[in-house]
Amino acid sequence: MRQVQVGGAGIDAGPTVFTMRWIFESLFADAGRQLENFVTLRPADILARHAWRQGGRLDLFADIEKSADAIAAFAGPRDAQGYRDFCARAADIYRTLREPFMTAQRPSPLDLVRRVGFARLDAMLRTAPFQTFWSALGDHFRDPRLLQLFGRYATYVGSSPFLAPATLMLVAHVEQDGVWLVQGGMHQVAEALRALGTSQGAQYRFDTDVREIIVSGGRARGVVLASGERIEADAVLFNGDTGALASGRLGSAAAAAVPKLDTRTRSLSAITWCLRARTAGFPLQHHNVFFAEDYAAEFSAIFQQRQITKRPTVYMCAQDRGDDDGIVAGAEERLLLLINAPADGDQRTFDPTEYAPRVWQLLKECGLELGAGDRVATTPDVFNTLFPASGGALYGRANHGSMASFARPGALSSIPGLYLAGGSVHPGAGIPMAAMSGRLAAAKLLHDAAK
Repeated sequence: MRQVQVGGAGIDAGPTVFTMRWIFESLFADAGRQLENFVTLRPADILARHAWRQGGRLDLFADIEKSADAIAAFAGPRDAQGYRDFCARAADIYRTLREPFMTAQRPSPLDLVRRVGFARLDAMLRTAPFQTFWSALGDHFRDPRLLQLFGRYATYVGSSPFLAPATLMLVAHVEQDGVWLVQGGMHQVAEALRALGTSQGAQYRFDTDVREIIVSGGRARGVVLASGERIEADAVLFNGDTGALASGRLGSAAAAAVPKLDTRTRSLSAITWCLRARTAGFPLQHHNVFFAEDYAAEFSAIFQQRQITKRPTVYMCAQDRGDDDGIVAGAEERLLLLINAPADGDQRTFDPTEYAPRVWQLLKECGLELGAGDRVATTPDVFNTLFPASGGALYGRANHGSMASFARPGALSSIPGLYLAGGSVHPGAGIPMAAMSGRLAAAKLLHDAAK
């Protein structure tokens, strides 16, 4: 949860969408605390505002019927009913997979079937792992703009809707179940977790590089810092990208902890701009998405040509806005702009000035004027520096194909005493999933320690 200073103001640099609040409520409750005493959250009525270069604007709401009414006015009653059916299908997939997969230690396909129950094979089949996300959307929507809007849910886990399984429709239910706005910005969640850890006796040492994970007698025994300091430990939990382990960045002995990831299976990276600027012409919400018309070309460019299309989809988080749209007219706002990019930041550098005109032009064509202001760009090569050996991939492995979700490592690595957490391991990327991976790793570590 980075925060970037721009012109003296702290701007959340991603992630920006807070969902599945119950995971954090459970985490704080297990420590004898209450989440609301550490961070202030309020539910968003408008989940996101969407606009298209070729015309049209659509809000999605926390209330399904309110969204259905908006879709009916936007695309007609047939697509409104398709949306209701889509929500029901997404909720069914979520209910099927929440306990057996999302909140459980990494299962194999057979384990998953067993956990769901052989008597409920029909429910497993309804998760549609062998149908593409894009194809499944075609079962519900006819308007191509709605295909784009809901296809974007695949990018929440760094994937293409044309290659990801329809199972990812559950992301729609997660968002429908509640999107929360964090008072003071997303960085406050990280601060709350630090305060919670401190209250339980955790000690933090920031800006301290680890040179090597000590492996002795066939198990992890501690770490060696870049300074040469040696810290002995009963167990080590690694929450960086697993590619750093596999590539030997933490010592040759630790490289055996996880299989080496084929760089072609990496998820999306991004180019982002954190800026302070005045806006005009478009009524921004907290979350906003601006689409060009050729979605297939965008993902083909990234995953096949390793390029960024001429008119990429632009996500904008207007951090100072909420449902009341209460920004002072003419005031500078804190904004995060993001476009998807290929995750090859370990192979080349990206010049953000090459892509900024494309972004600003698309926004203008959608009706938004951005004033000049201070800005800080982050490119895949910078993300690769922040998250070593990732290439800038922000979600670990892409969820492409029916088996991709099972290919992520679990909490226990191949080296006893070395545990894994973070967005590159099960159950995946995103704020709640990364938090869940930490809980799974802690549970596995404590279980092993009690043997």
